[in-house]
Amino acid sequence: MLYIQYFRLKEVSKTKSIIFKGNHGFSRSKLEQLTQHFNKVNQTKTNISCNEIYLVQVESDDIDVDGLKDILSADEFQNDFSFYVGPRLGTISPWSSKTEDIIKNVGFKNIKRVERLYGFKLDQLLEHSHDFSMFYDRMTQEVYKSKDDFQHLFVSDAPRPLNYVDILKNGKQALEHANTTFGFAMSSEEIDYLFNFYKKENRNPTDAELMMFAQANSEHCRHKIFNAKWDIDGNQMNNSLFDLIKDTSKASPDGIISAYKDNAAIIEGEKIERLHLNEANTYELKQDIINSTIKVETHNHPTAISPYPGASTGSGGEIRDEGATGRGAKPKIGLVGYNVSNLRIPGLQRSWEKEEKKPSRIASPLEIMTDAPIGAAAFNNEFGRPATLGYFRSFETEFNENEAYGYHKPIMLAGGIGEVRNANNFKLQIAEDYLVIVLGGPAMLIGLGGGAASSVSSGESDVDLDFASVQRDNAEMERRCQEVINKCSSQENNYIEFIHDVGAGGLSNAIPELAKDSDLGVYIDLSKIPNADKSMSPMEIWSNESQERYVLAIHKDNQASFEKICIRERCEYAIVGHTTKEKSVKLFDANKKNYPVDVPLSMLFGDLPITKMKVSQIPKEEIKEIEPDDYDLSEVLIKTLQHPTVASKSFLITIGDRTVSGMVARDQFVGPYQVPVSDYSLSMRSYTSTKGEVVSIGEKPTIAVSNAGASMRMALAEALTNMAGVVIKGLNYVQVSANWMAASGDNQEDLNLRNGVEALSKLSSKLKISIPVGKDSLSMKTKWNESDAEFEVKSPLSGIITAMAPVDDIALCVTPEIDIKAETKLVLVKLNQKTRLGGSIFSEVIQETFNETPDIDDADKFKDMFYLIQDLVKNKNIIALHDISDGGLVTSVAEMCFTKKIGATVDISDFENINQTLFNEEIGFVIQIENSQLEKVLKLFEEKNLFAKEIADLNNNNFVIKKNKKIIFEEKIIRLEKYWRETSHAIQSIRDNKEIADSELGLLDSSEYTGLNSNVSFDESQIISFKNIKAKPKVAILREQGVNGQNEMAAAFTLAGFEAQDVHMQDLLDGEISLKNFNGMAVCGGFSYGDVLGAGGGWSKTIIYNERVKDQFQAFFQDANKFTLGVCNGCQMLSNLKDIIPGGENWPSFERNFSDQFEARLVQVKIEKTNSVLLQDMEGWTVPVASAHGEGRAKFDENSLIKLKKNNQIAMRFVDSLGKDTEIYPLNPNGSPEGITGITAGDGRITIMMPHPERVFRKHQLSWYKKDWKEFSPWMQIFINANNFVK
Repeated sequence: MLYIQYFRLKEVSKTKSIIFKGNHGFSRSKLEQLTQHFNKVNQTKTNISCNEIYLVQVESDDIDVDGLKDILSADEFQNDFSFYVGPRLGTISPWSSKTEDIIKNVGFKNIKRVERLYGFKLDQLLEHSHDFSMFYDRMTQEVYKSKDDFQHLFVSDAPRPLNYVDILKNGKQALEHANTTFGFAMSSEEIDYLFNFYKKENRNPTDAELMMFAQANSEHCRHKIFNAKWDIDGNQMNNSLFDLIKDTSKASPDGIISAYKDNAAIIEGEKIERLHLNEANTYELKQDIINSTIKVETHNHPTAISPYPGASTGSGGEIRDEGATGRGAKPKIGLVGYNVSNLRIPGLQRSWEKEEKKPSRIASPLEIMTDAPIGAAAFNNEFGRPATLGYFRSFETEFNENEAYGYHKPIMLAGGIGEVRNANNFKLQIAEDYLVIVLGGPAMLIGLGGGAASSVSSGESDVDLDFASVQRDNAEMERRCQEVINKCSSQENNYIEFIHDVGAGGLSNAIPELAKDSDLGVYIDLSKIPNADKSMSPMEIWSNESQERYVLAIHKDNQASFEKICIRERCEYAIVGHTTKEKSVKLFDANKKNYPVDVPLSMLFGDLPITKMKVSQIPKEEIKEIEPDDYDLSEVLIKTLQHPTVASKSFLITIGDRTVSGMVARDQFVGPYQVPVSDYSLSMRSYTSTKGEVVSIGEKPTIAVSNAGASMRMALAEALTNMAGVVIKGLNYVQVSANWMAASGDNQEDLNLRNGVEALSKLSSKLKISIPVGKDSLSMKTKWNESDAEFEVKSPLSGIITAMAPVDDIALCVTPEIDIKAETKLVLVKLNQKTRLGGSIFSEVIQETFNETPDIDDADKFKDMFYLIQDLVKNKNIIALHDISDGGLVTSVAEMCFTKKIGATVDISDFENINQTLFNEEIGFVIQIENSQLEKVLKLFEEKNLFAKEIADLNNNNFVIKKNKKIIFEEKIIRLEKYWRETSHAIQSIRDNKEIADSELGLLDSSEYTGLNSNVSFDESQIISFKNIKAKPKVAILREQGVNGQNEMAAAFTLAGFEAQDVHMQDLLDGEISLKNFNGMAVCGGFSYGDVLGAGGGWSKTIIYNERVKDQFQAFFQDANKFTLGVCNGCQMLSNLKDIIPGGENWPSFERNFSDQFEARLVQVKIEKTNSVLLQDMEGWTVPVASAHGEGRAKFDENSLIKLKKNNQIAMRFVDSLGKDTEIYPLNPNGSPEGITGITAGDGRITIMMPHPERVFRKHQLSWYKKDWKEFSPWMQIFINANNFVK
């Protein structure tokens, strides 16, 4: 054990730190990847090992060293590492925050801080020239060459001072200099505005005031271009872009409750039974009107600079927007999307990908698509929001005079829909002396000036300012905040009267926004703001963008009740000030007895000069086109399937939990083979209703290169055709979020933006579709100098449409999954017979340009086609449906065939041109129709003057294209699917490990693999007997901070006749609740303490090290009349308590998945013969179940597996299509030996499992289920058995 003693603040106080060595820092596969990368970049050959290193700050020598070692799984430190990677000096990692919570709740004293580093050991000497970039994130971490370098990690410098900008002496030049130095990104008009204000006030501005002003008035926050006045060819336009968007809501107000004035739009919902947690913390089903929210954001600049935290905080920020809507809403399902330039995957570079040119300060497209999706998925997973929808586009043109189109500055789209009680739709009008509360984590110097940084082109700001503007993530803290919001907003007396998320600009934006929206002022005490970095200046405390924070206003009479909720949820909060009648922002520094901020609101949100946009139209040049059929069909078809925009997105999907909450009715995967080709996402409004919402995405930016208006009409049409497979209430109830990305400042791109907005506005109004929400990011340009030349890559106008609509019956829907049992035809449906190729994937892979692009030429015909498809789905005339989009007709048919591994014969004899017919991306559908219905269906389309024609027959296993009875293409469907999966396989190999990527691809060659199936004997009539029980048995729905699966668990037990009670570990630690009062205990899934000390490890330690709580658990486990169910994180936690569980001594631990990745899959399991009381009468069942975890691989001690099998304690196994236990990935997603994923204790009362039966107790919750199932799935039997046991 190594002690470090150091002094701080001129030796006023003395502290000590201890260093421990922990477990291996990375898995074998990940360390091999890092080693290979290091050796390649540095042209060396060395072996690398890595361990976690723990730095513990102690306040005295009176500490439990052995206990600390146990909790950290650590040993004595040995100073034999070559270098270390740890958090940047002056910062605190999310790992540290969560670990300190564990130590506090365990009860250890005199421990002030804990931090984790990584110690790397190389078997060669280090050189100063070595590149270490692969080992750390430049945004959040540093490299330390020795322990002496990181020993000051806990040392706080004296607070940096408040700065004044001396305009009284140096005039306006002082402001201009500050503008550049601080990266304010203010315009000359804004500088004039500020200079005049402060000159009139006869004082110098503070840096805190200027930073606050810059963020509040950035393009990011003020949307100046969308509110600008437009001059086109000398003609003044009488409407702004925002006016054009608002026109749609005027034309179609149906369903809109709130638009353009809150963090998200609020859409009219339904009266349903919601799962309500009452004041006694008992779950009950309660009638209520629940409305929907929709919000979509982008986080482009941070993702370009640092992909993982950029994308993670992108999703986290959007989640906060939803939670802070009205008086508190609940995020429900999420979506993510990405646009990047060409990937250039090593060993898989495509013919259309040329040599890469980019500035070194931004991540490469491949780095972005390797790291950013993990960041976004990790935040959604840990927070507990299923991510069930998305898109991915790769696009880049060749350079012409050092300019190109592309996404060097990527698009990172983050969005979702949520729910809000009708009573909480609108924030209340608060009054003077309301308490202003900051809810969430402390201030840290991470994320400063993000609003301004995201408002300028990449490359125009200072590198250090770029990195300073990116935030770090702590989803587990945001989860705790959301639990507070959920509890308050579910009550009739909601304590939250006003809520605002903390995003760009930090508190300096959120608190003044609260004041402005309430027509009040605020008085804030700087010293009351939670602050983890004591060296920060007042400006940095006020404006930093530390995540996971909200600003609330509550009445002082509700303070005690509100604080009680926060304490129970262990959610940090601080009363930082109050509202005032004087409409000003006053930030008082009690230590310095001065005001870092003291300005009227009118200055901050004043009437700045309106931006003026002046553009001129340039005649479009006609291009001499090539003949499309000059290109070989086979070569083009394969390239099209290989193009990342078309290819499988599986690598983006399986990393994200898609079943948490139990409210998802459709995710990206369809069919028994779980192929990612779903056109939409579908959610449920409650656990007892079939009402729901459908969400879809449309985007066509490649068309905008030559026709901006068409790109937006096609984007809207794509979003609508994507949702057409679900019967909705009507187009007039479709609500759209429009997100706009453009390279403003360029005449043509500004004109494209105007034309695109006008086109979307007009088509939406014609279709009666409203756009009540959206966001713009208009600095989509990357500039840099290289070899004395300036290069520029700009994105085309990229309008991304996210559409949602209410659904009366989630069962009335179809997907691309083909039915191979019926006698059917595939039918092509289109608006007309046009085959325009501009902006198509075809044009990209052959590297040619076409003049005409697809378009919506007739809005009425589109409406007719949409409603006819809806009627056919409603009447069950359509068996399967897939829209036509990227890749054209041939891609749509092929993807439908992939769902059942079946071939098709596509006959294009009636079409003149081969490639134009197969690869054009005109709006349309491919639908599967029974032969007996074919004539009637075709006639219906003919009556509407729509094009509809038989296009394909299904065959055994070949994909055939023929024209005039001649076969012009033939290939095995499995071979085509392999081409389609190449990109996903390659990135999975790089990111995770090649062995598992190869295994998944290899399933295509397995004749034994026939996908998911079910063999059960479930009778759901058993449930009726529970409906009128008066004396209900009680089950504790146990959770710890970070657990997110309690609602679906409570719903399942409630529907099975239980009184389910929410039990937080804090209740047990405080002695508020005793487990002896319950008949059963359900230990829920999620990320307790963020899984920082091993999944479930911190949770179990808080039990083991608290004797009174430990005794309660031990007594409960020994009681022959009580049952326990542990699922996922609950399974992991209970496995760590095996020493106090009767018959649990041979239980395994659960380690990192073999794939080294979070794995979310619908998997097949088999119930084994055991005496588990929860699995009674289920022996031999094989049934699909949701599985979602990162640490689920069972690891058995010597001989323990043999003993478990001998005692019939193996309860559940992953199995293949034949029902045999399997270790084949991804049928076994974690690599557990013999497929073991469920175990029971000796007497059968305690059962643990990694899969999630509580998320799929209704058939609609599974992405594939047998058609003969009724309302409930066979997994409801577990909860029925629980009730039968306690009777």
